[in-house]
Amino acid sequence: MTPTEANRRTARRTDPLWVRVTLTSLALLVLTVLVVIPVVSVFAEALADGVGAYWSNLTGDADTRHSVLLTLTVAPLAVLSNLVFGVAAAWAITRFKFPGRTLLVTLIDVPFSVSPVVAGLMFVLLFGLQGLLGPWLRANGFQVLFTVPGLVLATTFVTLPFVARELIPVMEAIGPDEEFAALSLGANGRQIFWRITLPNIKWGLLYGVILCNARAMGEFGAVYVVSGRIAGETCTMPLQVEVLFQDFNSPAAFALASVLTMLAVVTLLLKVWVEGKKNSTAEGTESAEKTKANAN
Repeated sequence: MTPTEANRRTARRTDPLWVRVTLTSLALLVLTVLVVIPVVSVFAEALADGVGAYWSNLTGDADTRHSVLLTLTVAPLAVLSNLVFGVAAAWAITRFKFPGRTLLVTLIDVPFSVSPVVAGLMFVLLFGLQGLLGPWLRANGFQVLFTVPGLVLATTFVTLPFVARELIPVMEAIGPDEEFAALSLGANGRQIFWRITLPNIKWGLLYGVILCNARAMGEFGAVYVVSGRIAGETCTMPLQVEVLFQDFNSPAAFALASVLTMLAVVTLLLKVWVEGKKNSTAEGTESAEKTKANAN
């Protein structure tokens, strides 16, 4: 095929200019209406009375300060739990064949399909005073609902799939060859994980952790049900925003909402950076495999 013929075929496959302009304009319009305008509005309302009032709204109320600290406690604990579970589940699913493997993969996706409010109600049915485990917990001096452990448990459930679902395709694509080679050379399981597996999955793992943390920071539905919304004790940042807004304290509500928005923006930037690293790693691996295939 001559270059001229290739150019003609490319030109025939290209959409008309009016189609490209129309679709691009519609996409930008939708993003502007649904994303840009609401984000700008949050910061505009938060800073409407000046930077001094903004800072006072964030730091002047003890309940608001506690909600920030509580969120920065619950989210990392939930991420850590999902980090351990995600790595273990991905390793088991991609490296072993066992009865129930397909069921395990399906169960990992359950939090994606269940409403967060329903998830919270499930924990009430399990750990409430009239629930399945409630009487036993009460008799032994334990309480899950309306406590920080309950918030961590609900947040962990809602964010359960993110790390595992990100690692499973990465580990399947890498395959076990390098791990088998290390095992044949005398490496133990710990050495294989830290020196072979972890370096290969680090960007996928970090990507899953970022998504998990973003979801944990903004969780509302499940936490709303299990927290009891006790001011100064179990109100996370999203719940405190609602409490302030219902109390007609809009400046404080928007100020706290702007913090959540800034965290979302930082998460988005980290996500883009990690995606670039992942793509670079994938391209390097693909190039190395092609070079090896050509050499053979």
